[in-house]
Parts: sequence; C-alpha cells; structure tokens
Amino acid sequence: MSATATAPPRVRPALTEGMGFSGERIFQAICLIATAVPLLLLLVLVVDVLNDAWPRLTWQFLTSFPSRHPELAGVLAALAGSAYLILLTAAMAIPVGVGAAIYLEEYAPPSRLTRLIELNINNLAGVPSIIYGLLGLGLFVRVLGLGRSLLAGAATMALLLLPMVILASREALRTVPHSLREAGYALGADRWQMLRRVVLPTCIPGILTGIILSLARAIGETAPLITVGALTYVAFLPDSLLSPFTVLPIQIFNWVSRPQTAFHTNAAAGIVILLVLMLILNGVAIWLRVRLQRRYL
Repeated sequence: MSATATAPPRVRPALTEGMGFSGERIFQAICLIATAVPLLLLLVLVVDVLNDAWPRLTWQFLTSFPSRHPELAGVLAALAGSAYLILLTAAMAIPVGVGAAIYLEEYAPPSRLTRLIELNINNLAGVPSIIYGLLGLGLFVRVLGLGRSLLAGAATMALLLLPMVILASREALRTVPHSLREAGYALGADRWQMLRRVVLPTCIPGILTGIILSLARAIGETAPLITVGALTYVAFLPDSLLSPFTVLPIQIFNWVSRPQTAFHTNAAAGIVILLVLMLILNGVAIWLRVRLQRRYL
C-alpha cells in the first residue's frame, strides 16, 4: 500500500483558523455579557436607591438621632457606632491575625499540630456569621460579663474577621520569592531582620488589601451584632467601651421593617451613606497600597 493512500487527509489551515477565530469571538462575547449584566443590574439598583434617598440626603439627616417621626430621624448614633466598632475591631483583629499568619508561615515547624491549626483556620473562614454571634453572646456577653456593649460587639466581629485576615496575610507572605529570603540570609541577616526589612515591606500591599476587604465585610454585617445585643433604637452616642450601641445596617433594617413610606426613604438614604462609607474605606486601601508599592518596590 502506498504512502499516499494511508496518509490522513490534510485539513486546510484557513478553515481551522476561521473556526478558532469564530470561537474566540463567541467566548469574548459571552465573557462581556457575563460582566455587563451584573454591572447593569448594580447600576439600576444604585440609581433606584439614589432616587429614593435624594430628598433625605441632608446635613440634618447626618447630624440627627433616630426619631419616631421619620422627617426628624437621622443616622448620627448609627454612624458613630459603626465608626467606633470598625476601629475597635481593627485594633483587635489586625495585630493578632497578621501575627498568627507570620508565625504559621515563617516560624511554625511542619507538624500535625500545625496542619490541624491550618485546617481549622480554613474551616472557620467559611462558618456563617450567626455562629460567631452566638459565640460572642456566650463568651463575651455572659461569661466575661461585658454585657451588650460596644466592646463585646467589636470582640465578636474580631473573631469573625480573624480567619480571613490570617488567610489573606499568609497568601501575601507566600508571594515573596524565596530568593529574597536567601539573599537576606546571605548578607548576614537573621530571621527577624530578614522578615522586618525584606519580607514584610514586599508583601504589605497584599496584606493591606486583605485587611481592608475584611473590614468592608464587617461594616455590612448584621446578624452577629443583633445576636450580641446591638440596639435598634439609640438616641445617644457611645461614651465608653461598655456603652450600648447600634450600627448602620441595624438602623437600616429597623427603618425597612416599618410600614411608613417615609421610613423606607430614610432606609434608602442610610444605604447610600453605607455605600459611600465602604467606597471611602476601599479608596483609602487602594491609596495606601499604591503608596507602599512605590515606596518599597
């Protein structure tokens, strides 16, 4: 049998190139639609909320306490409570989370105990937030006797954020090439000097990104705070760590649950303020990340 008879038929390059090009264009169109549809829905929702909230977005709304009269109600107590809660949560969660990530990634020897700790951290990152609320209620409110206070709420939110901060910090630490560590050791640096002068400056933009995203999640959480006893109606500012408090999501929920249309308008205005607060927080994170990248990299 001749070679020409057994050789497989050749496919024309023009046909395969045309099919590949057409498939790529279809795939690009699907990706574009998948990106555009959620953005379009988000834009519609934001425009609708802005349209409802615009009459109440005034300075008086920002500087007034909640009231049974919707035209007199404001978000001052909830806004201050959210700010205090986030500051306290960050003060608790960030040092512990970053320190735990550094220890697990740089110092902890490989062992069954280390693997068990890592497995539990990964599992805790997926636990529903209401479980942390029940833990905070039992541990901080009842056992430690903190009551339904700002400190108990911040400690509960810190527990919620710790697994995410640890995981994000560990991923940032892993992005540092081992060659940089070896170069530091070759120059005579010990482990602490190498970590402080080489590893942390290199990965701190990634650590900051993970921390800010975690704090942005904390701003919108409601279930853990309701569980530990955050109030729905607060007509005063927190004056101590043991003071009762409320936050923006709980205040918005309180207004939405009321039948009067005017309270729904207040809820829309509260949603806009919460969105602006999250945008400011993410903007600060981007600014810090870019600045630190220019400084250390």
